[in-house]
Amino acid sequence: MPICPSQAALTALTMDERIVGDAEEDWLQLRPVEPLPSQCCGSGCSPCVFDLYHRDLARWEAARASNDRSLLNGKQPQSCSSQLSPETFLAFRISAMERLTADTYHIRFSLPGNSQLGLQPGQHLILRGTVDDLEIQRAYTPISPANAEGYFDVLIKCYKTGLMSQYVETWRVGGTAFWRGPFGSFFYQPNKHGELLMLAAGTGLAPMVPILQSITDNADDETFVTLVCCFKTFEGIYLKTFLQEQSRFWNVRTVFVLSQENSPEQLPWSYREKTHFGHLGQDLVEELVGCCRKKPFALVCGSPKFTKDMARIAVLKAKLQVQPARWSRSIVYLGD
Repeated sequence: MPICPSQAALTALTMDERIVGDAEEDWLQLRPVEPLPSQCCGSGCSPCVFDLYHRDLARWEAARASNDRSLLNGKQPQSCSSQLSPETFLAFRISAMERLTADTYHIRFSLPGNSQLGLQPGQHLILRGTVDDLEIQRAYTPISPANAEGYFDVLIKCYKTGLMSQYVETWRVGGTAFWRGPFGSFFYQPNKHGELLMLAAGTGLAPMVPILQSITDNADDETFVTLVCCFKTFEGIYLKTFLQEQSRFWNVRTVFVLSQENSPEQLPWSYREKTHFGHLGQDLVEELVGCCRKKPFALVCGSPKFTKDMARIAVLKAKLQVQPARWSRSIVYLGD
């Protein structure tokens, strides 16, 4: 049966609408998905995951308005590469895992060939994980030397109710994890400060490790270091061998504060004279500052409460001044 002109026009219109509808659906599928709050690590990274979302959204809107999908290009592929990117997560292979304590791991990731990660001492990375289809991101500071070739190490503490902890517990040697970075505005400069007073609680020790090692690896760096490590018990102290080796340098002094022990007789002889019991409070901070060989520049890293308490004590009691706008993964920089 022949189709009348009006029916043909209607059929053509319906097909055009379908094509337009399909094209619209295609564009909507390409629209960036807004991150969940859990995907922000909360460490003040730049760019933040929300910054990246708004950047991609603007790129999508421009491409859609121009009906030009080539404008969406700009995302780098995920790959095993040593070329870090603050914007794009890259896959790194897990080459070794060591359980340091009941809840803390020392994990090594491999880099291609003899390449280096490219972080400055004190900078950190963002780790991406997925648990029950929920994406989460957290900040961690590598503890390997800045000039380490072919690998980088991280120290991760797992918590019973932590989402990222659940993800990390699934890791096995040979698997991969996704990182982006580097982040952090603090760049250690040799001999800039007469002495560094490092106040670290738990895994807050991690950012101090590469800074300390960069000092002792440099024969021309004469910066004094007083490293104060706060843990619950002696058995819970991380990286004992490394800390003992560092304390043998002429310009390094290590001090330990144990909150759940009270008997020096239970400690090895090499720890008894440099260990205090209880919590790191005002009196001990003032004593440590008074024992510094030069006016100290203080680095603080730990839980939010520890960081806040140490900043308050340092400013009000130890007469150190806070340097404004200098934060990096819960590290507070204090000094003159």
